[in-house]
Amino acid sequence: MTDAMVIGAGPAGLMAAEQLGRAGVSVTVADAMPSVGRKFLMAGKSGLNITKAEQRTAFLAAYGSSPPLALTKALDDFGPDQVMSWAEGLGQTVFTGSTGRVFPTVMKASPLLRAWLARLRDYGVRIETRWRWDGWQGDALRFETPDGTVTVTPKVTVLATGGASWARLGANGAWAAHLQDQVAPFAPANMGFVVDWSPHMAPYLGTPVKSVGLTAGNQSTRGEFIISERGIEGGGIYMVSKAMREGAPLTIDLLPDWPEDKIRAALEKPRGKASLSNHLRKVLRFSPVQTALLMECGRPLPDDLAPLIKALPIAHQGPRPMDEAISTAGGVRFSALTDDLMLKQRFGVFCAGEMLDWEAPTGGYLITACLATGQRAGAAAVKLCCA
Repeated sequence: MTDAMVIGAGPAGLMAAEQLGRAGVSVTVADAMPSVGRKFLMAGKSGLNITKAEQRTAFLAAYGSSPPLALTKALDDFGPDQVMSWAEGLGQTVFTGSTGRVFPTVMKASPLLRAWLARLRDYGVRIETRWRWDGWQGDALRFETPDGTVTVTPKVTVLATGGASWARLGANGAWAAHLQDQVAPFAPANMGFVVDWSPHMAPYLGTPVKSVGLTAGNQSTRGEFIISERGIEGGGIYMVSKAMREGAPLTIDLLPDWPEDKIRAALEKPRGKASLSNHLRKVLRFSPVQTALLMECGRPLPDDLAPLIKALPIAHQGPRPMDEAISTAGGVRFSALTDDLMLKQRFGVFCAGEMLDWEAPTGGYLITACLATGQRAGAAAVKLCCA
């Protein structure tokens, strides 16, 4: 018998279980996969970016112009400072990079996850893997397990079932069928976009385009992206992916530190017998990939190249498939939840993490909001369970 069930063993679910276990509540975590935290571990393969150290206003702006109140409250309670303290409390020192991104000193996710699971064991948290949630049977939760169908009727439940991308890691959005009209349609977020490159670009596939400006609609950022065989992807693209998904054209500023007049003056220097490519390299310090992009996306080239260099249009054929996206938009509507993230239609059932209808770019924002909503849902479940 367990008083609390947490469904989903990603950052949000484990954080909810931590709140419950610390309070002395008997809690079981159920996950459909053979092991826990699979997407969390994948996120840490190239360095686990746990949060972003910046002022509250700038931090919240990453979640849209008007973040839902429940999300804002969660982030106020468990924001960047709390995430850093939490990681250090698990024995993982952290450092802040030049862009404000915060990483564990060891960079990897696995030491943090191991320490976290050890803490949960100390709290008496029980973890069941290969337990696939299959909705409700009356008031009971129904699971398909290696030992057959199991039903559980806890006092409180926290759903932290993830979004609808990276199905191979356990997030496939199938849970939405159990909540029906309480769920906004899924859409890819933090994803690459399809570009039909000409053979001219073949030598540059896999090449990063560094230190450029990217603009789509009212979203602008400074960063880098990758030219891939399938199109364009990477951190810079993810920062403007929402506007691109909604139809805004993408333009690239190939020289964000140079004003248009400076570019124009440099290009007017005598060219002699040099090719245009060599001229761009000499007077603008263009890399080969910058020149290739200009030739690929800017032809026919105008006489005045300066405006084109500052706003090079990149034509694309839409987002890559949703299952390739790092995260998803859509999910449980905040209008279906109380401020404590409890479903209005199911008393005692809370929701947390990426299954909620919020969207944020990579760069520490995703993991922070998963931890924060897990903390808020778990804390509210404790109050209800112990009332």
